[in-house]
Amino acid sequence: MHGVFTLYHDGRFWVGVYEIHEDGLVRAARHIFGSEPTNAELAVFAAGRDFARLADEARAAPPVPAEQRPTARLNAKRLAKQAKKAQADEGIGTAAQRALRDAVTHHAAENKAARKRRAATEATRRRTLARAKARAKHRGH
Repeated sequence: MHGVFTLYHDGRFWVGVYEIHEDGLVRAARHIFGSEPTNAELAVFAAGRDFARLADEARAAPPVPAEQRPTARLNAKRLAKQAKKAQADEGIGTAAQRALRDAVTHHAAENKAARKRRAATEATRRRTLARAKARAKHRGH
């Protein structure tokens, strides 16, 4: 198992992506810095709790299979056809980007389920309050 931290500018913000590679699988998490971090800020980030939280988040992310590179040399035309087909099937993106996308969709599904649970409990609470109020009115209190 080895990890790679990559810092890049995505057009608006500076983003750090931590990838964990193990057994042909990739897990990833990202941290948004905002403005360009200095070397001192990066050193504080790497030594502090933020990086530990980022590593924990990456370990908890769903694994994505890493891309395997062919060992034998292929015909250029065949390789171009395979690349075009792979791009059409999967789209452009590295394993880390796919891992981040899967993690975001996983968290979104969890949040949606939690919202539904909260709404259901709130609805039952309101219903019980309304029934209690109706009973109290009915009794003439």
